[in-house]
Amino acid sequence: MKLAAIDIGSNAARLLITEVTSDEKDNLVFNKLNLFRVPLRLGFDVFETGMISKQKTGMLLQTMKAFKHLMNAYEIKHVKACATSAMRDAMNTPDIVIRKVKLETDIAIEVITGDMEAGLVFENHIAETLDKDHSYMYVDVGGGSTELSFFSNGILNYKESFNIGTIRLLQNQVHDKTWEVMKEIIKTVTKGQKEVMAIGSGGNINKIFSMSKRKEGKPLTLDLLRDYHKELSSVDLEARDKLYSLRPDRADVIIPALLIYINAMRWAGASEMYVPKIGLADGLIRHLWDEVNQH
Repeated sequence: MKLAAIDIGSNAARLLITEVTSDEKDNLVFNKLNLFRVPLRLGFDVFETGMISKQKTGMLLQTMKAFKHLMNAYEIKHVKACATSAMRDAMNTPDIVIRKVKLETDIAIEVITGDMEAGLVFENHIAETLDKDHSYMYVDVGGGSTELSFFSNGILNYKESFNIGTIRLLQNQVHDKTWEVMKEIIKTVTKGQKEVMAIGSGGNINKIFSMSKRKEGKPLTLDLLRDYHKELSSVDLEARDKLYSLRPDRADVIIPALLIYINAMRWAGASEMYVPKIGLADGLIRHLWDEVNQH
């Protein structure tokens, strides 16, 4: 069965198309057929003005129409579309944007809470496949928010969303108090637990992992992330594009993203981070699979 998930984030919109099959032992296999990404950058509007502009609304509508054509080409029958931090904060989201998209594409967008977003990232169940000698903290960094989930002794102990995101940081819209709250919560949740390993998700950490030339399954170290933060911060935006082959919509957000990952790891006492290259869209696919099977 082919399924589709649409993740409308603060920096980009993504369409993930996945085929779900079974192996010879009857285990489910989620095979990614394609991932399409459009850098809409809704957060630059919303976190500054509180609204999605007419221009961005038009871009979002065109993107959803393109996604609809792609889903038709793949003969997709089931799709789940969710929007996160920028759409959560936009004052004109429910009335204008979502209704327009539904009317013209028949795609129903659900604006999800931060807690639900953290839960959906956790639905990839990466921690359950790793060793039992550690506890695991998922850190999912987006343009508008960071989602944390903490998994220890086979149990999801904690999940929460914080309004600390790459675009908010670029716009100087994250207060020291928000950082302090996140720091205290991480320290409290991880205190007295087994040694913490971080699990990083989001386009920025995936890019860093690719740049590191690490083998799949090998973790990144905290020291390496610090080195990348220092190295990338030492050159201006234009040079960053060219030297590191970064797209413009990645080159500006990658430094604040590294800062968030580094802080989260420091406060949790984690020296290593796994980067399984999963994200919200992958969690949405698994959630959709469960929904389809229940019906």
